[in-house]
Amino acid sequence: MPRKNRVWLPGAIYHITCRGIRRTVLFHDDCDREMYLLLLQTAMKRFQFRLHAYCLMPNHIHMQLESGDDPPCKILQYMNSVYAIYFNKKYQHSGHVFEKRFYAVLVEGRKYELELSRYIHLNPVKAGLTDTLDEYVWSSYPTYSTAHHSPFVTTRRLLSYFKNPHKENYLKFIAKQLTNPQRKTKTAQVKKSPVRLQ
Repeated sequence: MPRKNRVWLPGAIYHITCRGIRRTVLFHDDCDREMYLLLLQTAMKRFQFRLHAYCLMPNHIHMQLESGDDPPCKILQYMNSVYAIYFNKKYQHSGHVFEKRFYAVLVEGRKYELELSRYIHLNPVKAGLTDTLDEYVWSSYPTYSTAHHSPFVTTRRLLSYFKNPHKENYLKFIAKQLTNPQRKTKTAQVKKSPVRLQ
């Protein structure tokens, strides 16, 4: 069966998820994670898009991506194919590294953009990888919580959704979920795009 035509909207926000083949590990060490972030930085120079949040987990990746003139499939194809070559060469593997096509969900509305960023940033805590978000350096959270500048993350859009667009207000928004773990982040209510991108 032929794949559906890929649909994308310039200027739209997408929740991108990439998983390792059969849920296997994508990043075995910090060198692997640094390599993927380097590819992300390189992709920013090659393609038009903005990144508002990201998190590298052991076997998957989350991104909150704002598309530009280049479709997300083109961006992810470049990053994941180059990383797969690096990964297979380093670990003497062959074949696919990533699971099928990446998943993309269209996010509409300020409320859901903020909820998505919180979901992405809380992933390491919910997975038991860290007790403190500041200690997990493989996400965009430190860019929001400290004076750390990221060459590929823009914080302006999400911060602008608060009455006082300061980092402290965003951190309080994140902390509400940490202090009330029974409250579920509303990612399920985000409107899906017509088709899965790639």
